Amino acid sequence: MSTATVSPKFQIVIPKEIREAAGVRAGQKFAVFAQRGVIKLVPVRPLKEYRGFAKGLPADGFRDESERF
Repeated sequence: MSTATVSPKFQIVIPKEIREAAGVRAGQKFAVFAQRGVIKLVPVRPLKEYRGFAKGLPADGFRDESERF
């Protein structure tokens, strides 16, 4: 298990093995959340990276005909 220390400026260095395993790059942005005392870092990706992620999923069955005008 890797550990990190918070600096007097409230900065943390992500350990090298964690950065490499997660593919973290210099300058990359993260959304930061606190949930039940746990801090979570989630990479913020450009919208273009999500293009085609649902390719092949069926598009039927999500709406009833009664929902249409």
